[in-house]
Amino acid sequence: MNLKEALTTLPQYFLPHHVLSGMMSNLTHSENRLLKSLFINQIIRYYGVNMDEALTQDISVFKSFNHFFTRELKPGLRPISNELGVVASPADGVVSQAGNITDGKIFQAKGKSFAATELLGGSEERARPFNNGLFATIYLAPKDYHRLHMPLTGTLTEMIHIPGRLFSVNSATTRSVPGLFARNERVVTVFDTDAGPMALVLVGAIFVSSIETVWHGVVTPPTLASMQSWRYQENAPKLEIGQEMGRFNMGSTVIILFCKDKVQWDADFQADKVVRVGQKIGRIVG
Repeated sequence: MNLKEALTTLPQYFLPHHVLSGMMSNLTHSENRLLKSLFINQIIRYYGVNMDEALTQDISVFKSFNHFFTRELKPGLRPISNELGVVASPADGVVSQAGNITDGKIFQAKGKSFAATELLGGSEERARPFNNGLFATIYLAPKDYHRLHMPLTGTLTEMIHIPGRLFSVNSATTRSVPGLFARNERVVTVFDTDAGPMALVLVGAIFVSSIETVWHGVVTPPTLASMQSWRYQENAPKLEIGQEMGRFNMGSTVIILFCKDKVQWDADFQADKVVRVGQKIGRIVG
């Protein structure tokens, strides 16, 4: 961690994260035509959003900035690999890190790791299947498509909402804040798949006003003081590979966990690689 990044990150410790994110939520959900159009145009220009991919390209059709931000893509634009046993990317974004969960620890950035148990809400039972397994962390920038899709076909077994801070999740903050992804508010989803248990962790961040799933709707807000969990047994949702499973209302990070000896990442699936939904990132081996 360099001094400049540390000094840039330091003020985040003192910010009222949830208050600011609530204000941003009100702004991004506003249906004021002038305000939402100004906001949308600024984001498109500043971040270079590729509107040619969007199903709706006329920004006047979007009811709010958030409606634009969670926009659909044109059908067929993110095909799923038909290779047998493929593991598909759940998001458009950039790989922050990918590798082994070593002795229960997940690598965050140079000199920093955090415990899988902490990431998954403090339950050793929940984290045990992933010990010495695989993980991948994918960062979604503001320009990216913000719907999340299934890496494998799976049946939902549990969802957990874990309250926390809302630090930025950009690369500088990731290098600076210890245990960042286990400190931020997040929604953990656990699926039973052909590769055994799979966890998709949707990590919130500053100005991420909401996280939602297709089976539950909006999970947060509100942010409660204590953790909440939902277990699914009878009539548990089953989602096919490539099917939408959730979305971020503003940008953030998704973390994937697999068990030991069940999945192998592709050789080029490593830090700084740009990925797209449905793209092959690994394969089932166990």
